[in-house]
Amino acid sequence: MEHGRNIAGLLARVVVGVIMIMHGWQKFFDYGIGGATAGFAQMGVPLPGVSAVFAATVELVGGAALIVGIGLPVVGVLMAIDMAGAFVFAKLGAPLIAPTGGQLELALLAGGLLAGFAGGAYSLDRVLFRAKEKGVVGQTVAA
Repeated sequence: MEHGRNIAGLLARVVVGVIMIMHGWQKFFDYGIGGATAGFAQMGVPLPGVSAVFAATVELVGGAALIVGIGLPVVGVLMAIDMAGAFVFAKLGAPLIAPTGGQLELALLAGGLLAGFAGGAYSLDRVLFRAKEKGVVGQTVAA
């Protein structure tokens, strides 16, 4: 059962991470930060330049961090904030399921949180924290 949870966590991290990387890549390299800033300004996003850099960075770097499993709780919260903003400023008021609906943003919000807090044992966080715990235990026994 535990192995299945860990595989599910890894799969969630990879899928959400890839989608987020694609969105961040668009903002940095397809639209450019200037294009993303203009789009954010048109939607009424506060501080559109800062918000565009924040969103692009969280999506690109955070997506990669999710995939390898580093900083998971922090990345999950940042992704939830990013997707909450996307939903509120770009999709609120539209039908939830429609070509322009906000179902993707809400799914990524929940998926980011889930991957961040239940990302499974197959992560760099687990390797680093397990090694750190073993070091503390080893030092305690030696003392």
